Amino acid sequence: MQRTYMANNKIQKGWYLLDAQGKPLGRLAVETARILRGKHRPEFTPHVDTGEHVIIINAEKVILTGGKLQKKLYVRHSGYPGGMKTTSYATLMQTKPKFVVRKAVSGMLPHNRLGEAMLKKLRIYTGPDHPHQAQKPVNWQVV
Repeated sequence: MQRTYMANNKIQKGWYLLDAQGKPLGRLAVETARILRGKHRPEFTPHVDTGEHVIIINAEKVILTGGKLQKKLYVRHSGYPGGMKTTSYATLMQTKPKFVVRKAVSGMLPHNRLGEAMLKKLRIYTGPDHPHQAQKPVNWQVV
């Protein structure tokens, strides 16, 4: 009789380095979410955090294809009447490029405690340098 394998939290977690320079935002976010969830591992279990740590560098050099840079809007609401505020992604990419990448990745993770735990393993940096050399991150190629 064959049994289904269920992972536990004692899985060894590695570190991956993704370079966002010249990569489309959606493609980068999909690969990042896949690694954070652990879907690239044979031990993947949906209800256990089997994902790994991800470092994204050059976040300000990510691209948005088509006319999304001008047309796509970030919308937030204060909860009060007339409290809706919109910001174009062109403005956001100049002021908060780390926020843009984090928002894209968080939208692709589960929206519960497990997803929040996965998002804590994501580190985003605007430049090419990061302080995680000691963890020996493995380069991951985004297609």
